[in-house]
Amino acid sequence: MNAAALEENLRKRAIALGFDAFGVAPANASPLTVQRLSDWLEAGFHGDMIWMADAPERRGDPSQLWPEVRSVIMLGVNYGTESDVLARIDRPEQATIALYAQRRDYHEVIKGRLKELAGFLAARGGADVKVFVDTAPVLEKTLAQAAGIGWQGKNTMLVAREYGTWLFLGALYTTYDFQQAFPGADRCGSCSRCLDICPTDAFPQPYVLDARKCISYLTIEHKGPIPLGFREKIGNRVFGCDDCLAVCPWNKFARQSQDTRLAMQDRLDDLPLAELVELDDAGFRKLFAGTPVKRTGRDRFIRNVLIAIGNSHSLAYRPAIQRRLADASSLVRGAAVWALAQIASGPEFKAARAQHASSETDADVLAEWTQCEVDR
Repeated sequence: MNAAALEENLRKRAIALGFDAFGVAPANASPLTVQRLSDWLEAGFHGDMIWMADAPERRGDPSQLWPEVRSVIMLGVNYGTESDVLARIDRPEQATIALYAQRRDYHEVIKGRLKELAGFLAARGGADVKVFVDTAPVLEKTLAQAAGIGWQGKNTMLVAREYGTWLFLGALYTTYDFQQAFPGADRCGSCSRCLDICPTDAFPQPYVLDARKCISYLTIEHKGPIPLGFREKIGNRVFGCDDCLAVCPWNKFARQSQDTRLAMQDRLDDLPLAELVELDDAGFRKLFAGTPVKRTGRDRFIRNVLIAIGNSHSLAYRPAIQRRLADASSLVRGAAVWALAQIASGPEFKAARAQHASSETDADVLAEWTQCEVDR
C-alpha cells in the first residue's frame, strides 16, 4: 500500500474510532519550534511547570524524543457545546469549571482510540508507532498546525475552521515516511478578542502566553497560595478558564460534540460554592472521580473555591469560611483568611485573627493574616 492510500485508510479508520480531525506531517515540519520554546522558557513564562524546561529539545523536536520517527499523525476530538460557556461567570454563587473538565478525563478516552489506530497503522504499514496524549514532551498544538488541523491563534490555543477552539488532541509518532503535509494557515487576521478579554492580561504579546498570569495555570498547576494581585480577577473560576477560547469568532462554525464517552456530566452542572467549600478529601474524590478536576487534589481545589467565595462578597459564607480557618491544610487556611477579609467587618476579622492566628504555625498563613489586616 502506497503512502497516499495508507493515509486515506488511516483517516477513515480514525473517523470510525471517534476522532473528528486528522492530519499528517513530517517529523521535522516545525524547525523553528525549538528556538521559540527556548525563548519562552528563558523569559520564565512557564512558572512552576518545571517539566517544560526538562530537555526542551525533546519537546521541540520529535526526533530528539524518538530518533527513528519520520512522521507525526495528529488527531482531534471535538468537545464543543451549544451552551453559553461564559454565562456562569455572572453568577457569583456558582462555580465555573472549564468546559473540557466537565466530562470524563479525555486522556483515558483518547489514549484507547490512539492505541487502536496505532495497531491499524502497524499492521497495514509495517511501521513502529508510539502513542502520546499529553503524557510526554510533545507540543501537540504546534504539530497539529503542521499537520493542517488548524492554527495556533493569538492566545496560543489551536483554532480549527470546523471546530473553533474546542478540540482535544492526541499524537502518533511513526517510522512510516508519509512526508506530505499541508500546514494550517493563520486566519486570526486583525482580531484580538482573545487577548482583550483575558482577565489577568496574561498575553505580553500576540502568540505568547505568560502562564504565571493565566487563570488556568493559577487554579490548576500552581501549588501554593495564589498571588494576591490575581485573586479578585479569578472571579468564580475554580478550575481553569475558557474566556480566551469562548470569544473566538471561529466558534460560530463549531459543532456540538456527539461523543457519548465525553458527554457533559450532570453532576458537574450548577455546582454551588456553598457545597463545594465543605468537601473533604473523600467527598472531593467522589464528586470529581474520572474527571480532570481530580488531578488538582482537594486542597488546591478548596483554595480556589475560597477565592471565589471571597469574590462573591456574600455574608452567607461566613460560617463556612470560619470552618476552613481550622482546616488541616495550610493552603486552605490561608485562602480562608483572605476570603474572610473580603466579607467580614473590621471587628469580626480581628476577633477571628485573635482566635486562630495565635495558634497558627505556618508562615504563609500568618503572612496572610498580617497582609489582610494591613490591606483593610
